[in-house]
Amino acid sequence: MVRIPFLVLFAGLALAGCTAAGPDALTFGLTPQPKFKDNDPQDFGARHPHRHDIHGTDVSKWNGAVDWPKVKASGIDFVFVKATEGADRIDPSFEANWRGAARAGIPYAPYHFYYFCGEPDAQADWFIQNVPKSAVSLPPVLDVEWNPASPTCRTRPDPATVRAAMSRFLDRIEAHYGKRPIIYTSVDFHRDNLVGHFRNYHFWVRSVAAHPRDIYGDRAWAFWQYTSTGIVPGIEGEADINVFSGTREHWQRWLAYAGKT
Repeated sequence: MVRIPFLVLFAGLALAGCTAAGPDALTFGLTPQPKFKDNDPQDFGARHPHRHDIHGTDVSKWNGAVDWPKVKASGIDFVFVKATEGADRIDPSFEANWRGAARAGIPYAPYHFYYFCGEPDAQADWFIQNVPKSAVSLPPVLDVEWNPASPTCRTRPDPATVRAAMSRFLDRIEAHYGKRPIIYTSVDFHRDNLVGHFRNYHFWVRSVAAHPRDIYGDRAWAFWQYTSTGIVPGIEGEADINVFSGTREHWQRWLAYAGKT
């Protein structure tokens, strides 16, 4: 097993959004036509996600049966697939979704929704038990966010407890799959727990009303979820749409590392 040389992944790519060669180099000139329709489009100003070359989506059981060849033909370049939640729930569409994406030739990654009333080792065990290595085309994702609508767990541990639990889960998953996980988070959860921490992880951030730099400060991000009301051919109803931070060339170089195990 060859671990991804994580610190090399973005070396030379300037994907931290801090230099003219990075993603903000994509923000000059007139705003291009959107790649995908959106039922509730936002005005992101000059730094619009439509400037990014690489678009992806994320799916779970709520998206129903997905026509993956149609999704591929629409221009989707990657997909995050919900796999597990807590220590006892698996998304019933997980296997159909990752296998469908694989057959369509779309790079895919499973994600785990963290349950803050459970223990990290139990959740890591559950993820490993239910997610085969073949389902991990791209690095796996840890989804951490507050869940005030949960019928069973609305607890909000203190930041130190949150970070310790995350670190344990992330370490377990990286050791098993040989890929350093990506962290997905929302604005409030990041503000409460993650500012200044986990600098050596790639982040997938949610920001549907403003550019991540305006919301997450100096947090380097690799993926940006910019809408939950997008229209992706092959997915019935509204869908999340994400962009990758860099250019298509950056994406190909990132894939070359991320696909290794």
